[in-house]
Amino acid sequence: MTVENTSASPEINMERNTLIVTLNVMYSPKNVSVLMSGSGVIVEGDSVTLNCISDSNPPALNFSWFKENETSAVGSGQSFSALQSGRFYCQAHNQHGSQRSDAVTVTVLDPPRSVSVSISPSGVIVEGDSVTLNCISDSNPPAEISWIKGGTIVGSGRIYSISKISSDDSGEYKCKSRNEHGEKYSDAVTLNVMYSPRSVSVLMSGSGVIVEGDSVTLNCISDSNPPALNFSWFKKNFCRIWKNLQQLKDWI
Repeated sequence: MTVENTSASPEINMERNTLIVTLNVMYSPKNVSVLMSGSGVIVEGDSVTLNCISDSNPPALNFSWFKENETSAVGSGQSFSALQSGRFYCQAHNQHGSQRSDAVTVTVLDPPRSVSVSISPSGVIVEGDSVTLNCISDSNPPAEISWIKGGTIVGSGRIYSISKISSDDSGEYKCKSRNEHGEKYSDAVTLNVMYSPRSVSVLMSGSGVIVEGDSVTLNCISDSNPPALNFSWFKKNFCRIWKNLQQLKDWI
């Protein structure tokens, strides 16, 4: 044992004619530990009290509290109220030195928060592509995830994948994150699936039977995304082509 500082108090025993000397050995903190109230598992909004216990002479009066992987102290004093999850330890000080404790774990149970959806790929989505939606949620314990499209549940799990996407898959999607402490919805994201013209047809005003000198209007109807802007007209067995017109008036 290394004696850092001692003081002696003499005492005379008259019966035995001896001198008794008391050594008061000073030493830095040792056997430093954290005493935690309860199990260390709390619900968001509650706190758990941590007490720093040490053996030193003189008794330690200065205590610092730290969270693992953080360099700055998060508290001081012999007691500390932990409000967030993490591993905490204390350091006891007196004029002869200091010592830190082992870390204890505090677990805070909380409802889902910061719920959001990411889309991959993030650019233009074309019919036939594969698309993945990822629900990002922060909660403890981990949440169950549901996927909603237009008010209807379409899937579950953190990842929702659509292979060979079609125009029918266009719409607004959001995820719901839920655990026993609460639930939260993400903001909606929109899948806008691009596709080439289809169901192309000609709409004709009237019956198509007209008198020479009159005209009939033909309209080109199509379904596409984005809407078709360029149209070409052909006459069977005739080489003439009319371009960039959605509506054609044909004079007889």
